[in-house]
Amino acid sequence: MKNIKLSFLVIAGLLLEGCSVWEAYTRPTMVIPEQYKEASAFAGWKAATPGSPALSDKWWDRYQDAQLTQLLLSANQANYSILIAEANYRQGLALARGSRAPLLPAINGQSAIIRGNNSNSGASTELSIGISASWEIDLWGRIRNSILGGEANAEATAADLAAVKLSVQSALAQTYFQLRILDSQKLLLDTTAQSFERSLKLTINRYNVGLASRTEIAQAETQLRNTRAQAIDITAARAQLEHAIAVLIGKVPAELSIPSSPYKQVTGIAFPIAEASLPSSLLERRPDIAAAERRIALANAQIGVARAALFPTLSLGAGLSYSNDTLGNLLSLPNRVWSLGPALAGPIFDNQLRQSQTDAAIARYDASVASYKQTVINGIREVEDNMALLRILEAEAVEQEIAVKFAREAVEQTENRYRAGISEYQNVVIVQSALLNAERNLLTITGRRFNASVALMIALGGVH
Repeated sequence: MKNIKLSFLVIAGLLLEGCSVWEAYTRPTMVIPEQYKEASAFAGWKAATPGSPALSDKWWDRYQDAQLTQLLLSANQANYSILIAEANYRQGLALARGSRAPLLPAINGQSAIIRGNNSNSGASTELSIGISASWEIDLWGRIRNSILGGEANAEATAADLAAVKLSVQSALAQTYFQLRILDSQKLLLDTTAQSFERSLKLTINRYNVGLASRTEIAQAETQLRNTRAQAIDITAARAQLEHAIAVLIGKVPAELSIPSSPYKQVTGIAFPIAEASLPSSLLERRPDIAAAERRIALANAQIGVARAALFPTLSLGAGLSYSNDTLGNLLSLPNRVWSLGPALAGPIFDNQLRQSQTDAAIARYDASVASYKQTVINGIREVEDNMALLRILEAEAVEQEIAVKFAREAVEQTENRYRAGISEYQNVVIVQSALLNAERNLLTITGRRFNASVALMIALGGVH
């Protein structure tokens, strides 16, 4: 009995002296610029106040587009990439809960019926029933680091889920805006084709009275047919975008039909500008950065687990069982067997297996640190890229709008000169084609501005 008490005293002392064989986790430091390079030149930039901007689950509200909102809400519920990430998150939570199991003793029960035969006594039957418990004393922090690793992994999967949501939302929003730009281009081509058809009729009438040549009719026909062909080609690209949106919201293409919704005019469209503070705030807002940082914490905890395996483990075991050849006397006192005591076990020779596992864990940690830093600088680059793109495209749109204005003026004057018989139809074809190209270019620029606007929202972590 004295030996048992002594064992408990030894265990209690070890518990009090228990320590980790690896250092506590601290977030790696890196040099972050105080300001974005593009901030000074980006006219729409707003410096955020302390505590703002916060992450928003509905960053798309700034675009004030009911159809887009409906599609994004559907994607959040039914997109399969999001559902996979959500399942991974639940798995991470379950593993985190499981990592805490060794904090309490493990209790097991067993029973057996063993039939044997002995040459002296003949056949015999032995019945046994028992219960046992074991508990590992966390001398070197193996269990504690396992718990920390499980929690870090769960937090990383939560950040992964948020990152996947942003990625899907970004892809859907950009695809949707491109679809609307195609609708606008289709409307432009259809309207232009109607104008070219009127020009063709005018040319035919002039030909019938000897004021135009057959060549001019051929030119008018060519221009009209080319424009109609381009309008048909638009429908193919639009169908593919619509199919892509269907997949993003978890549907087969046959289940989704988005009505045409062209922009009535592209001048004056408001492109939301997300408020943001300093580049360092990305470390808190972007879920991909948060996931990368949590995986460093996981890798650090795994080093602690691997290092602990180099040292002996101490466990406390207890057991109680009964064994007899008859069921009636099985639970009687003479058939009882009990055990209680600590057990110390450790590696003697494993041919460097545990040390190799420790070295591998350290290498994984170093890789996770580098991955985290790469994710941070990529995030900052994405913000800079899209700020620069929005600024440049805004200036380009201004010039393109002026080009469209003068192209329309040139068409009006040239058509009037043609009707008056002081200009050839070739000149009409040239200025009309120039106008169509200018208007299509303006729509293309508008689509790129929408893409950059969405990309900046996402690069900032989905903020208002």
